[in-house]
Amino acid sequence: MGGKLTEDGEIQQHSGWLIPFAVAVAIALLCAALLLYYLRPFALGRNGTAPFRDSRDSAAAIPVTVGRQTFIIPRRYLEPGTRGGGDRVDLVAALPDMRGFTENDAELFAANAPDSPVVHLLIRGNRNAPDTNDRFQRIYLPYVTNPQGEKSAYGLTYYSFKPGSGYGGDDLYAGPTKDLLFLCERPAQDVPSPNCLTIDRSLAPGVNLSYRFKRSQLPNWRAIEDGVRRLIAKFRR
Repeated sequence: MGGKLTEDGEIQQHSGWLIPFAVAVAIALLCAALLLYYLRPFALGRNGTAPFRDSRDSAAAIPVTVGRQTFIIPRRYLEPGTRGGGDRVDLVAALPDMRGFTENDAELFAANAPDSPVVHLLIRGNRNAPDTNDRFQRIYLPYVTNPQGEKSAYGLTYYSFKPGSGYGGDDLYAGPTKDLLFLCERPAQDVPSPNCLTIDRSLAPGVNLSYRFKRSQLPNWRAIEDGVRRLIAKFRR
């Protein structure tokens, strides 16, 4: 029990457990609010925002300019935060047909499962970016353990990185002419849903393209590459 002195000089008693109880209730309510926030649909969207919140105009074509290259892109392909171009445009599509967002696929686009079919594309301006083969020779090759590479089961050449090189948690796969590089995260306790990232390559002078997908989709890299190329060609003007 606790108490306080009233203006009449009397001690007013109150239960000592009321304050801790109130604090506990407040903490529980706060935790519940945070849980609901992070479990809401699209919590895994870019910057924690819900992509495509207004799908009424999802088919509307939006002109987007990066550098001097203009793209006409249906809104359903645009990641949250993309407005009218500038330095970068973020896109999203789903395998196998590289379709954009629809309400029927809302859960699919929100998920981050290891076998997710969602592909994230990035078009950005960078006039100083080296070409893919130059990047391979100067940035990656000095840190691999097998400079000649090894043939993988996917028709790609596999390179493993030296431990402690900064890429120790990744694997590198190269296409037949090394104009296509995949930097893939290795599965780990802190990487339960690993990705593969294609290294920047040129779309136009000063405009580059890269994209990422789940590592489990790597055996389908040819279909993904073809789908990305067709999609970008459709958007270019």
